[in-house]
Amino acid sequence: MNRSLLRGHAAMLGANLFWGLMSPVAKSVMAAGIISPLLLTDFRIVGAAILFWLASLTAPRQHVPPRDLALLAGAAMLGIVFNQGCFIFGVGFTSPGEASIITTTMPLWVMILAALLLKEPITWKKAGGILLGGGGALILVAGSVKSTGATNPMLGDILVLTAQLSYALYLTLYRNFIKRYSLLTLMKWMFTFAAITVLPFSMPKILTTAWSHVSGLQSAGIAYIVVGATFGSYLLVMIGQKTLRPTLVGMYNYVQPIVATGVGICLGLDTFTPVKGVAVVLIFTGVWLVNISRAASPQKPVENKPE
Repeated sequence: MNRSLLRGHAAMLGANLFWGLMSPVAKSVMAAGIISPLLLTDFRIVGAAILFWLASLTAPRQHVPPRDLALLAGAAMLGIVFNQGCFIFGVGFTSPGEASIITTTMPLWVMILAALLLKEPITWKKAGGILLGGGGALILVAGSVKSTGATNPMLGDILVLTAQLSYALYLTLYRNFIKRYSLLTLMKWMFTFAAITVLPFSMPKILTTAWSHVSGLQSAGIAYIVVGATFGSYLLVMIGQKTLRPTLVGMYNYVQPIVATGVGICLGLDTFTPVKGVAVVLIFTGVWLVNISRAASPQKPVENKPE
């Protein structure tokens, strides 16, 4: 294996380790009741917007016309506001392990929406994967138990599932559009529009929060979520996508629930049940079938010329 492929595998492993750890870290940050899900969403969105703008200063500039900025604003609603907002709120109600398991269903919903909206054919492997993965997610939601740290697991699972559906809709509707620009260009504008959207709603909470009671450990957790699980993960994915086939990139999603469940159990935030075991097997089998049914093709380079 050459150095470029090793770099791509290391990048995707790192990104999914970051994401896998995010569920238990977010749960720990919100456990004391000082940092609400809304505030944690704000930290993630606003912090990442600042970091992506700073990073874009080191890269070739791409011109984005007003019409495309309007489209990016819509993309920000689906790909960031609803996706990250529902995920953080969902983690606040459910267990970290269940949240990360449900995140593996996102490729399945992309397949369903692509078939409905883009008329893309679904093979037998894709259909079987969708049925198995969707069934696993439904079993996990319907069979949720009140594990340690999960105040309303069914509501939490539904919110996390909504986050995946929102991101799948973003990928489907904006599939061709997002190819026009580099990741840094897309992310800096999308996170900016998302920040403009969420800040007015959260301003009363920001003003009334007892910031002096936030511990150093909670502050470190917030920093990890912003710098590692958001900014760093997106950059690592960009490196991985340049060297690995899309199928291999998708397969690394399997790392997330393993990491989240293991850490969650160690921290006493999660428990393992037979229902989760069945759901894990169904979801992993479903996503695997969908992945092996896809034609492996290299990513096309971004056509928008730097300015």
